[in-house]
Amino acid sequence: MPVPAQVQIVIFAVIAAIVLFQLYNVLGKKVGRQPEEDARAQPQAPAQADPAAPRPAALDAVTLSSIAGLKARDPNFDPVRFLEGARQAHETIVRAYAAGDRDTLRPLLTPKVMESFEAGIAAREARGETEEAEFLHPARADLELATAEENRATAKVRFLAELRNKVRSADPSVEEQIEDRRVAEVWTFERTLGASDPNWVLARTEPAAA
Repeated sequence: MPVPAQVQIVIFAVIAAIVLFQLYNVLGKKVGRQPEEDARAQPQAPAQADPAAPRPAALDAVTLSSIAGLKARDPNFDPVRFLEGARQAHETIVRAYAAGDRDTLRPLLTPKVMESFEAGIAAREARGETEEAEFLHPARADLELATAEENRATAKVRFLAELRNKVRSADPSVEEQIEDRRVAEVWTFERTLGASDPNWVLARTEPAAA
């Protein structure tokens, strides 16, 4: 018995619907890696380093070599922490010397350096002058050497600083002198190994190339 045409049309329509449904299940799904997934998988570009930021001297191969002498005697020596302390000491000493603050200077300097600084302060006071030192930018500090001989540890730090010095006279008719200058110096710090006081003191200052 032949199938009526209307029934055939219905059967073909059902079959077509089933085929389309199967195609949708396959083609409608996300197969494999999608473009947005690839975009998420791309590694983020590292942030660009600030060229003005201090160089991580403690990680520099040359610096690591230069501190080998002290590390052999004091394995706990941390060059990063030392440089942070040296930079703070440098700023404190420069400001205190300009202000003639002997009490602040005395525990930070060896007796020989204190004697030299005292002479400079006394000469300025004899002229009736007062001075103020201002750092225009944080000073750059680079560790050049850290070693030990017998029970004395020695570290040399090269400082590069931009300063503004203001000098005032006791005579009100004399105009205040303001000078901006760039200073490059090597400071030598010392401390006694094994001493109860772990602090470093300034033992020498000398000019350096800018």
